[in-house]
Amino acid sequence: MKYPSGDFDVIVIGAGHAGVEAALASARMGLKTLLLTMNLDSVAMMPCNPAIGGTGKGQLVREIDALGGEMGKNIDATMIQARMLNTAKGPAVHSLRAQADKKAYQERMKKVIEDQENLILRQQEATELIVEDGTIKGVVVKTGAVYGCKACVIATGTYLRGKIFIGDVNYDGGPNGLFPAMELSESLEENGFELMRFKTGTPARVDKKTLDLDKMVIQPGDEKITPFSFETESIEIDQVPCYLTYTNKKAHQIIMDNLDRSPLYTGDVVGTGPRYCPSIETKVMRFSDKDRHQIFIEPEGLNTNEMYVQGMSSCLPEDVQIDVYRQVPGMEHVEFMRTAYAIEYDCINPTELKASLESKRIKGLFFAGQINGTSGYEEAAAQGIVAGINAANYVEGKEPLILGRSDAYTGVLIDDIITKGTNEPYRMMTSRAEYRLLLRQDNADQRLTPLGHEQGLVSDERYTRFLKKQEDVEEEIKRLERVSVKPGESDSFFLDLKTTPLKEGTTLHDLLKRPEITYENSAVLDPQRPELSDWITQQAEVRIKYDGYIKKQMQQVEKFKKFEKRRISEDINYQDIKGLRLEAVEKLSDIRPETIGQASRISGVSPADISVLQIYLEGKKHGK
Repeated sequence: MKYPSGDFDVIVIGAGHAGVEAALASARMGLKTLLLTMNLDSVAMMPCNPAIGGTGKGQLVREIDALGGEMGKNIDATMIQARMLNTAKGPAVHSLRAQADKKAYQERMKKVIEDQENLILRQQEATELIVEDGTIKGVVVKTGAVYGCKACVIATGTYLRGKIFIGDVNYDGGPNGLFPAMELSESLEENGFELMRFKTGTPARVDKKTLDLDKMVIQPGDEKITPFSFETESIEIDQVPCYLTYTNKKAHQIIMDNLDRSPLYTGDVVGTGPRYCPSIETKVMRFSDKDRHQIFIEPEGLNTNEMYVQGMSSCLPEDVQIDVYRQVPGMEHVEFMRTAYAIEYDCINPTELKASLESKRIKGLFFAGQINGTSGYEEAAAQGIVAGINAANYVEGKEPLILGRSDAYTGVLIDDIITKGTNEPYRMMTSRAEYRLLLRQDNADQRLTPLGHEQGLVSDERYTRFLKKQEDVEEEIKRLERVSVKPGESDSFFLDLKTTPLKEGTTLHDLLKRPEITYENSAVLDPQRPELSDWITQQAEVRIKYDGYIKKQMQQVEKFKKFEKRRISEDINYQDIKGLRLEAVEKLSDIRPETIGQASRISGVSPADISVLQIYLEGKKHGK
């Protein structure tokens, strides 16, 4: 029996990392929002690794924060260790990563949601979508309650028809021992969505008491912690170490001897797994020439003995898992607290989505997170805030927020999945971005905070502070242009750094372009240097050092944007366009790109096809 139970502006299905950002964005923009979750104890849960950030992912977290999201603030408040990755390389690939106290992360995010005005959190399983005339109208839940809505965001993670695999044992189940969502998939299929099966996995959690950490290499955090959120002034905590160890030939041989018991190789698992986070059995098979693989032991929190064994994801039988783990130095007597498993789940084909993450099929219906074929907490949260913003904009009749490839890593992520689709769980990496020198993690606020303010997610007070910081950076760059350094002064400084002493006068601004000279070590040449925050000095230094490269990329972006601005009508019939190859007609008709730029990135559409399409559109524009 179904019965009406209230109306909302926006309903968000799923309270994982995508769902919480979507619901918070919608509610903070003033819309009455309902957030549905299978279990209140799973809000913002970390079913896999106890960390936020990493290469490519740290940039996403900074962008979420710049737009007014919560993930950056939440990890700043609950981290137990932090490290800046890739510091030996240029600033374009610097990426922050922090270990989280899992329970504290969940509890704080749940409290933020509970305290948020306009937002109701409710434990209910969504089972059916109500669609009328191609428009979302409501959601039915397991109890029969019907909630009306003007827009809906589906962020179901790995729950849809979830299936757990451990050796020859498999059963319907969600992550971390929770129930799966078995009915919503059928409603999606009834509404015409093509569903795919993807797979992900997680390693065992082991008891710290049974580890010999002295046999492992300690991995400390950074001496000075860099926060994720631009609003966090500083973080002072006693950091908890992680540990590094390695697999060995004996462990690999046990895996090889038992491959016939792994559902990955018996054909039981039909879903496609992540390329960049493979199971240990896949690594041993794929890289048979390697004698060992890195294993990181990461604490799950401050008040638990559970340790996460990164690099040992598996769905081998439990007895084999234990045998393999016990070959690893420091784990000879290890005891499991949670067994490793693989989980298979439903997701949609993301080429069915617009750049706003709205469905092309049903108006007002948005999708975010792993249901779009992506992997990772950060990828999910980035999509979540965009979907939440655009669901709110849809309800209010406003233009959607569209992030392009030159605006943000989030834009790269969304454009990749909606244009190219994905045949495996998509993971963000710095190499996916063409303009990564412009999309640095340190300047995410410069790129996106004005947009967050326009959308109503960044307060006037925060925006004023942001503008002041930008002014301070400009003033410091101009000041450095006025600081002169004469030849003969501080020759020992140049010799110590093994760089050529000056033969003629110059400015400190130009000296900072030398790779050996940094803002910090040049203080001896700058006696009148003002007291400034690390963020301001870092911005000034990066902009000075990479000025030429930045200008070159900005010129490339200007050319790129010309293609992005050329809109393509939704009702265009590609079969009417003479000169398009059959493959191009098929791909363009299927994906229906919104711009010439997006069309040019579709696999199977050639530059010649794009030229034909441009000529056709130009002709239509002039009535030819």
